[in-house]
Amino acid sequence: MLQLLRRSSLPQGVIKNYARGLGSVIPDNKLEDFSVVNEPILGYGKSSPERKALQQALQATAARCEEVPIVIGGKEFKTSKVVHQVMPHNHQHKLAQFYYADAKLIKQAIKTAVETQPKWDRVPLSERLKIWERAADLMATKYRQELNAATMLGQSKTAIQAEIDSAAELIDFIRLNAYFLKECAKYQPISEDIKVTKNSLRYRGIDGFIAAVSPFNFTAIGGNLSYTPALMGNAVLWKPSDTALLSNWRIFNIMREAGVPDGVVNFVPADGPVFGDTITASPHLAGINFTGSVPTFNRLWKQVGNNIDNYVNFPRLIGECGGKNFHFVHKSADVESVITSTIRSAFEYCGQKCSACSRMYVPESLWPEIKAGLQREAAKLKIGDVQDFSSFTSAVIDDKAFKRITGYIEHAKNSPNLEIIAGGTYSDSKGYYINPTIVETKDPKDRIMTEEIFGPVLTVYPYKEADLSKTMNLVHTSTKFALTGAVFGQDEEFINCALEEFKMAAGNFYINDKSTGSVVGQQPFGGGRMSGTNDKAGGPHYILRWSSPQSIKETFVPLRDVNYPYMSE
Repeated sequence: MLQLLRRSSLPQGVIKNYARGLGSVIPDNKLEDFSVVNEPILGYGKSSPERKALQQALQATAARCEEVPIVIGGKEFKTSKVVHQVMPHNHQHKLAQFYYADAKLIKQAIKTAVETQPKWDRVPLSERLKIWERAADLMATKYRQELNAATMLGQSKTAIQAEIDSAAELIDFIRLNAYFLKECAKYQPISEDIKVTKNSLRYRGIDGFIAAVSPFNFTAIGGNLSYTPALMGNAVLWKPSDTALLSNWRIFNIMREAGVPDGVVNFVPADGPVFGDTITASPHLAGINFTGSVPTFNRLWKQVGNNIDNYVNFPRLIGECGGKNFHFVHKSADVESVITSTIRSAFEYCGQKCSACSRMYVPESLWPEIKAGLQREAAKLKIGDVQDFSSFTSAVIDDKAFKRITGYIEHAKNSPNLEIIAGGTYSDSKGYYINPTIVETKDPKDRIMTEEIFGPVLTVYPYKEADLSKTMNLVHTSTKFALTGAVFGQDEEFINCALEEFKMAAGNFYINDKSTGSVVGQQPFGGGRMSGTNDKAGGPHYILRWSSPQSIKETFVPLRDVNYPYMSE
């Protein structure tokens, strides 16, 4: 738009006045062209400087229980409801003390956000982009290991899993969403004769407030859910997960240091139902950006529906709700690739990834070799404290997760159709440890094959090769989810068939690769059906969901006659 303004035949004074009224037009500060690449993932080798820096950050973070306030409009609040975040791998160790906002404070945060939004929306895009670039630089350098340490200790991620998440992916979300916005701002509608009419488009925020409800399992998701709407000119109430509180607090402070004004994002830990009831009751609710469980998202959606007549806007509802992700193996598959890819996908971060492989279909002819390989590799995995760099994975997030996941293991022990072929043991005496568990099933519709477990449990169904088509049909008909899936095979006809058969089975589909590991800007992430609204976080269109664009037509030739020419012929 800026370039169109500069090429316009309008007098300079008119251009300046016109541009001044457009929140996304900057007459004096050009949106500089810049390209982006994904943030490199550091290796953390034994003698590397990043490993030394991380170990120092881990020591400093573990040495104290950090107090984290509620922050609304830059002001700090504490309530009588005191909560602690503990280390999942050592649940007696308190890492942070924080406070739940009550309904009154949440309403105050809503009022602050609603008042802040129009002011923030007038900040030129060039200034917002500079803030986001500063934030990405701070995350990549000064605060990289503080982010990683908070994620490792608070969410029990190993060094590499934290580096992938709270460093690389978080930085990618900040940098690439700014890049996508810059690219979107280049588009302007057709103006056939700019001397007669000029058409333009500007990106506005949505009047009201956005509620961001983020999960524990990816620090980066917290940053994306809260700050991508803010980038687009919105004001946000961020409810972080109790079990990712400290790492999310790090993000909040980095963004403030980078220049995000007070009140744009408000840090509001709260009891889930209290937060949901309060935000959905406000007429100013403009949207909910959510990652979590299906029941919680359903509850919020129902509340919005019940209150729909009261809202200023139709609230935007974006949700990612997990999956029952699959690996489907063809008889032509590379067996070793299947084994290693499945072990990583199913058991990295204890299977607590929305995309983790939870079910696998293997032809009977390959099952003995694949079974032996899975057992061999699973037996090698070291499960322990994340500060031990030889650990492959650590504890699950909390006591609720421990109880839920072990319930499925006990189900496997007691079912005649299920056999545990690896793992199956667990203990919560010090940390919430569950050994990677592999189950073989005779029933492809057993609930262990259809329900989301969100833990280190993989179930395998060996199928008869004569039943290939029937088994492929089971993949997308036996569960309500459709998030990620992978197929393994060297047969081109099978791959082409799978591309069609599994078209609706997964929002992110992998061929000869594991079902996890999407990268911002490379594989935009999201699924359909009960896996979510599939708005593809990490892609170029996600930011547009948080904008309310305005089309503008400016006419320079006055209309003098109400009649059309043909009427006088």
